[in-house]
Amino acid sequence: MANTFTYIFLAVLALSIATRSWLAWRHIRHVKAFRNEVPAEFAERVSVAAHQKAADYTVAKARFGQLGLAVETMLLLGLTLGGGLDALASLWQTHFAGMTFGLALIFSVTVISGIVDLPLALWRQFVIEGRFGFNRMTPGLFFLDLLKSTLIGALIGTPVILAVLWLMGAMGNLWWLYVWLFWCSFNLVILFAYPTWIAPLFNKFTPLEAGETKARVEALLARCGFSSGGLFVMDGSKRSAHGNAYFTGFGQSKRIVFFDT
Repeated sequence: MANTFTYIFLAVLALSIATRSWLAWRHIRHVKAFRNEVPAEFAERVSVAAHQKAADYTVAKARFGQLGLAVETMLLLGLTLGGGLDALASLWQTHFAGMTFGLALIFSVTVISGIVDLPLALWRQFVIEGRFGFNRMTPGLFFLDLLKSTLIGALIGTPVILAVLWLMGAMGNLWWLYVWLFWCSFNLVILFAYPTWIAPLFNKFTPLEAGETKARVEALLARCGFSSGGLFVMDGSKRSAHGNAYFTGFGQSKRIVFFDT
């Protein structure tokens, strides 16, 4: 039976890798094929040079994504068929038991994954983004963000993991249903909390000044019958030159955020 599950696991993994690689290859081929031709709808607004830069940037990110996929696959195989999870379980079983053991095992896998991904993240930020003139982040800010994310992840993740482990042990055969309900509820709470308490730990948010942009967005919201907790500008320029905007939140915490770029 174990061999059967191993073969199924390998087959599904191979299919997933092949599909993702094929889609990335198709994407790269399509972008390169139209690199020198600005779509007619944007010809008056986007120069050929800007279009080519965007195409080259997209191709570079897609190719680097393939490297990330290879590293991700090797890590997964190392943890599963390579015996990594068994080794970690044997290590922690000598120190902990019950939910504490489960917490230690999950956190150790998370830490290993983060360490493996760190060189890729550094290359992505300081080499690829820098090559195309988008990076404005300093190494100090990069590691400060990493420290903040790690601490927040530990503070939020620890009670969440403990709750899931308790549900798995206490709810019998229907544990998966209770875990799913808990996970849905947790995500709703995070949607409410993120814009109000978490995002301000990383960026400064100021209300969008009165003007044409604010008037047009508010008119659109009124036309759609959609209420928002406010329109804000975020100091995204301290990390990136990309122009961007996003919508986030739940209930009264909903907000629309524009980058200051």
